[in-house]
Amino acid sequence: MKSATKYIHAGSHPDPSTGAIMTPVYMTSTYVQEAPGVNKGYEYARSQNPTRAALEEALAVIENGKFGLAFSSGVAATDAVIKLLNPGDEVICANDMYGGTYRLFTKVFERFGIVFRYVDTTNAANVEAAVTANTKMVWLETPTNPLMNITDIAAVAVITKAKKLILVVDNTFASPALQNPLDLGADIVMHSATKYLGGHSDVIQGALVMNDTGLRDKLYFIQKSCGAVPGPMDCFLVLRGIKTLGIRMKAHCENGKIIANWLRANPKVAKVYWPGFEDHAGYAVASKQMKGFGGMISFELKNDSVEEARRVLSSTHLFSLAESLGGVESLINHPASMTHASIPREERIKNGLSDSLIRLSVGIEDAEDLVNDLAKAIG
Repeated sequence: MKSATKYIHAGSHPDPSTGAIMTPVYMTSTYVQEAPGVNKGYEYARSQNPTRAALEEALAVIENGKFGLAFSSGVAATDAVIKLLNPGDEVICANDMYGGTYRLFTKVFERFGIVFRYVDTTNAANVEAAVTANTKMVWLETPTNPLMNITDIAAVAVITKAKKLILVVDNTFASPALQNPLDLGADIVMHSATKYLGGHSDVIQGALVMNDTGLRDKLYFIQKSCGAVPGPMDCFLVLRGIKTLGIRMKAHCENGKIIANWLRANPKVAKVYWPGFEDHAGYAVASKQMKGFGGMISFELKNDSVEEARRVLSSTHLFSLAESLGGVESLINHPASMTHASIPREERIKNGLSDSLIRLSVGIEDAEDLVNDLAKAIG
């Protein structure tokens, strides 16, 4: 089945009682049982909900996996994965990563004895060199947020399989439409479904997809026991969003290419971070493991001052100054003070995230309008 068809039909089954083509929103906390332990597969909504079940089936289908699990946010999904570990276990992760993930790792899980080692994962040899007897997991983002660095998932998977480590890939920036990490050897795929999967900036949700039954059972136990589950209306919204994922991502990619090339040609722009440029360090890998280069772009101005960056950030009209990404509308963001503020400045600068870096989530508006908006803002 082709991807565009798969996104529309994944998890969709006509309602058996009415024939409704859309999955009903089951707004219930509990389910009537015929006798103790005799039920229709549902007991309590923290453990199971039919709307959530349909979404979790869809998540598995669109990532070419066997099992999907939905969570109340992307951070909640990440939290569940790290709860697979024990005190003293080590995780190798990218030194360029989403600030919320870094905050969770350093401010929460380090207190419980989990050790995180940050390396440049764009070179798989760095990952292998960081492995110790205590390493249990490798956590990747590719493309990374916000510097758009690319890691060769298949190359890292060779290492993790040989060392019997769990390989987790945050696939939020690419979405299943552009990249399928399970096909490349990953064990778990994580999404902030708030972003491209939902696609309309109207829901907070996270997702995990995997093939291994043992991993699924452990993560389901954590999902049920810790309780970070999404409500049925949120599940419905992501199910609806997935139906248009293919056509939306095509538009994001088309607009992203236009905006990236326009920025690179602008005399007031010093550097543009976008993996679709042939001279991007990760272009060859991205071309191999991705079906498109996406609509996420970061850039720096030649006037590399925070003041000038703030002026541009406050001067756009179609690009709304806001956190998040992946919606149909375009957003502009200042990572140093917004999405990555939790990372110490010294660490940010060392890893290439400057105080003046600007990040764009290019939406699906008319590209000419978006170019004109940026042109007026940059001046």
